[in-house]
Amino acid sequence: MNIRKNITRWGPTSLAVLLAASLVGPVYAQPSAEQAESTAAITDDATASAEQVAEAQELPRGHFRLPEHGDIIGEYYTVTVEDPEETLIDIARRHNIGYEEIRMANPDVSLWVPGKGTEVVIPARYILPPAPREGVVVNLSELRLYYYPADNPGIVETYPVSVGREEFATPVGITRTTVKVKDPAWAPPASMRREAAARGEPAPAIVPPGPDNPLGRHAILLAMPSYLIHGTNRPDGVGMRVSRGCIRMYPEDIESLYERLPSGTKVNLMDAPFKAGWAADGTLFVQSHPQLEENVGNFEPLLNAIERVSELAEDQAEVDYEQVKRAVEAPDGRFVALYGPQAPAPEQEPEPQPTQQLEGILEGVELSTTVRVEGDA
Repeated sequence: MNIRKNITRWGPTSLAVLLAASLVGPVYAQPSAEQAESTAAITDDATASAEQVAEAQELPRGHFRLPEHGDIIGEYYTVTVEDPEETLIDIARRHNIGYEEIRMANPDVSLWVPGKGTEVVIPARYILPPAPREGVVVNLSELRLYYYPADNPGIVETYPVSVGREEFATPVGITRTTVKVKDPAWAPPASMRREAAARGEPAPAIVPPGPDNPLGRHAILLAMPSYLIHGTNRPDGVGMRVSRGCIRMYPEDIESLYERLPSGTKVNLMDAPFKAGWAADGTLFVQSHPQLEENVGNFEPLLNAIERVSELAEDQAEVDYEQVKRAVEAPDGRFVALYGPQAPAPEQEPEPQPTQQLEGILEGVELSTTVRVEGDA
């Protein structure tokens, strides 16, 4: 992975936030009393059982219990579209899923008009990133944030995010949260103002709080200058590479995180497109997402994936590495079971022919050979 050098001064975005909005001191997390509302109709074909879904509904949005054993949280399930005007993006937001996640999980469903009665897969199952389970972890290729609250051990929160597009890629590295700002103002960077001027659309020097502010209503500044975790006034883009390097969240998710995330929390910006982990029942799963090109460098995706699986499997499991290769070459975010109770049964080898029939075949070959040799003589 390439770790970009960080600028050592405050950038214009951070300055605007600091100068134009009220500052909020450290707020330490408290257990949330909010309960998630279920608006999904779980079908008979749902991957998750009714008991698992009911248990998940006891926790607030995005919250999961850390497994006692293993690395996997959540479940896949399906919902049936009831509103003919509802888009796949609407469904994704309601179920805490990002744009790319819902698109890859439902490649044959129309993004804008899925249609009443259509079954939609909700890919709400995650392998925890290969990083220490502390503070905030943002897995850039996965377009997802994980938060391990120090005052609520046994819980992990996860939310879809947007990260920087290629020319404004979000850097990888370790940083921390600093100041939290409600109703921030935003100063478009000089490069954006020049681009707007070239189009004949001069950008303002400062965008005040309000519906036109791309930072939304909540911003959490990072010690990495000019980078923030913030909301957005365009939630349809959450779960895509669309920002200028910042971490964007759905407005409801950043509002919840803002209230509970202490200032000074460690933030690990990492890029792990391939993940592997054990389920509680002893199944070894892998999951692969499209790699961010700017972080490739000398990184070998297939070699990295094989090393990761070998490290986890050790001598406990016989792994079909052809499946690992296929997952790396077709990164669609889907879970692939390599070993264990949920893995597909290995293909059976063809049964040998009965002894009598086999002997007859051999006799025919011997006879044919003898005749041919005699004729040649």
